[in-house]
Amino acid sequence: MAILKSLTFTNVPARAHDPVASRRAKLVERLEEQKRLFQNPSHVRTVQRWTGKGDERRQIDKQQRVRPWWRTEATGQLVMSVYYGTKPIEFEKGKAGIVVASKDKLAALIDALIGAARGGELDELMARMSKPVGSAKSRKAA
Repeated sequence: MAILKSLTFTNVPARAHDPVASRRAKLVERLEEQKRLFQNPSHVRTVQRWTGKGDERRQIDKQQRVRPWWRTEATGQLVMSVYYGTKPIEFEKGKAGIVVASKDKLAALIDALIGAARGGELDELMARMSKPVGSAKSRKAA
């Protein structure tokens, strides 16, 4: 008991759930994944899944293909889109693509986007994407 008397006790602070920080971290993670895909075209994401039922239930590693967020136009320019979920983020009204002059500059663009995401510059755009489109309508019983 002498050890317990020498310690100072306090309340445990509640865990903070910051949705903005969560969105930001998820976007940064996906952008870094795009950077790895640019450096190594055969890059795959490894995710863990549960399989089986009952006593046969176990966790396995599954390989997921990573799709590039950039496309090459007929003019030779690259157009990169930044996806939040399954939809590209619109930076301006109707404009979701970023023009890259050459493939050499794509890695620098991804680094700039990672810096912008970490700095909070894309928070407003992501918040706009995550808002529900319509309002929830209540149903009345007939």
